[in-house]
Amino acid sequence: MSVLAASAIVIATVLAMEWVAWASHKYIMHGWGWGWHRDHHEPHDNFFEKNDQYAIVGAALSVTMFAIGSPMIRGDAAWAPGTWIGLGILFYGIIYTLVHDGLVHQRWFRWVPKRGYAKRLVQAHKLHHATIGKEGGVSFGFVFARDPAALKQDLKAQRAAGIAVLREAIED
Repeated sequence: MSVLAASAIVIATVLAMEWVAWASHKYIMHGWGWGWHRDHHEPHDNFFEKNDQYAIVGAALSVTMFAIGSPMIRGDAAWAPGTWIGLGILFYGIIYTLVHDGLVHQRWFRWVPKRGYAKRLVQAHKLHHATIGKEGGVSFGFVFARDPAALKQDLKAQRAAGIAVLREAIED
């Protein structure tokens, strides 16, 4: 496989993973998988959260794709794109860890952006945490963030429709 094709697969996988993350966050983590995700939305003093188990699921997907693409493991049955898909999943996991856990929740470092896209990401995710419970909500992605003003309007409409219960700060 050419370097260009492998690079294209890695980039396409990173981009596709944002959709996978959005869909799994909205429909699994805020659905039947709420048991693992709940503590991420509630105050606690623990370094680790049950929610961190989702990172293990992502790592398992990456490792599985590496294995599918590995001639050392699968011999002639190896599927070369699997290696590059696994690498794209790994890169997305690193981006997620730095952006979501590091920048937004400040688990790994302390920096509050004052402007630009980093500030927009933080604001969008803070608005995601503006709901109480798993119902309703906005901004389920982790890397691409809509305008915070539009997200606030969506939250207010959800509150008015009885879909979401908002924390006090957002109700103003």
